[in-house]
Amino acid sequence: MKRIFLFLFSITTFTLAANAQSAQYTEAMEKQVAAIDKNASSEELTQAGNTFERIAEVEKTQWLPYYYAAYCKVMQALSAKGNTIDALADQAEQHAEKAEALSKNNSEIAVIRSLIATARINVDPMARGRKYGPISSGFLEAAKKYNADNPRIYMLEGQSLYYTPEQFGGSKVRAKEKFELSLKKFSTFRPESSIAPHWGEEYTKKLLSSIGN
Repeated sequence: MKRIFLFLFSITTFTLAANAQSAQYTEAMEKQVAAIDKNASSEELTQAGNTFERIAEVEKTQWLPYYYAAYCKVMQALSAKGNTIDALADQAEQHAEKAEALSKNNSEIAVIRSLIATARINVDPMARGRKYGPISSGFLEAAKKYNADNPRIYMLEGQSLYYTPEQFGGSKVRAKEKFELSLKKFSTFRPESSIAPHWGEEYTKKLLSSIGN
C-alpha cells in the first residue's frame, strides 16, 4: 500500500510540475509573440529573436520557438540590404531546419522557408531570381500540400505576383485574386493556440487596398 501511495504521489508531483512548466513556456512565448505582432523594428526583432532562441534551448521538443526565431531573422532579412541579407537568411534557415526536425510536413515552416528564399532574391533580383524564385514557389506548393487552408500561402503568392514586373510574370490582377483568396481563408482561420502563427491578415489587406478595383 505504501508503494502504491508513493507511486501515485510521484505521478501527481510530476504532472503538477509539467503543467507549471507548460504554463511558464506559454506565458514566455505569448509575451514575445505579442512583441512581434505589431510593426516591430529591426532592434525589437533582434531582441525577440534572441529570446525565442533561449526558449528553444530550454524547450527542446517545441518547434514554435525555433519557428519564431526564424521568423524574426527573415523579417529582418527582407528589410536589409547587401551582404547582410544572406547572413540573416542563413540564421533563419538554421532555425527553420531545427523547427522542421521537430515538426515534419508543417505548412507554417514551409511558408517561412519560402520567405527565406524570397529574401535571398533581394540581394540581386536579376541574378538570383531564376534560382531562388522556384525554390520559394516550391516551398509554397509544399505548404499547400500540408495545409491548403493556410492563408499565408496565398498572401505570399500574391505578394510575389504584386512585386514581380509583368515582363517577368508578375500581375496585379492575379495578385488581387490571391489576396482575396488569402483573406477568405483568414476569415475562417483559427490558430491552434494563443502562440500558433496568426500573422499576415492586415498586411494582405494593405496590399489589396493598394491595387484598388
